[in-house]
Amino acid sequence: MPNPTAAMLVIGDEILSGRTRDANMHHLANELTAQGIDLKEVRMVSDEAPAIVDAVKALSGSYDHVFTSGGIGPTHDDITADCIAEAFDEAIDVRDDARQLLADHYARTGKELNEARLRMARIPDGAELIDNPVSVAPGFTLQNVHVMAGVPSVFTAMVASVLPTLTGGAPLISRSQRIERGEGDIAGPLGQLAQDYPELSIGSYPFQDKGKHGANIVMRGIDEAMLDEAMGKLAELFA
Repeated sequence: MPNPTAAMLVIGDEILSGRTRDANMHHLANELTAQGIDLKEVRMVSDEAPAIVDAVKALSGSYDHVFTSGGIGPTHDDITADCIAEAFDEAIDVRDDARQLLADHYARTGKELNEARLRMARIPDGAELIDNPVSVAPGFTLQNVHVMAGVPSVFTAMVASVLPTLTGGAPLISRSQRIERGEGDIAGPLGQLAQDYPELSIGSYPFQDKGKHGANIVMRGIDEAMLDEAMGKLAELFA
């Protein structure tokens, strides 16, 4: 049985403008690989409602899980929650359980739960809250979409909250080999090897290092014995 599939939707003008470097995709990819969930697509969209709604509809209909990052804070451009509600035709409002989490947190810190902060308690109907042990304001899951903050420390904590609730498949195993030959020299034999082992993902990643050039060959799959066999064939080809 194939592994469950996933996509990631990164939301925010700050990512697309280059002002902020996205670190969440790398973390999510590693965590999903260990869980046996195959990350198949990553999209980035601006803080524009139509773009977010369209992307959520497309991705949620194509993959088993969708993870979103960004746009659930207290400011005017944090519109992700409303867009998720629109995508699934659900109502959205301040929810009592989310409000209580925020109220308790700000009471402990001596800060006011003002109107802006209360925006973080707006949750679509039918959604389940995602625990946030870092800054309390929750994410949420609606159908197969897991909505999370963009701040890396919070995103990481929310991923840790969600992944144990998901059924994964066989973890993906990776092997790599450095070959100091040009890709033009290795392309033919490597293509044949890929045909001989269609169950494996075989990639070639060129490098230049201290005057040397070549490629790192990376093989991925769920069958460790097959990976070892294919790596042995690779070593024979370019001994």
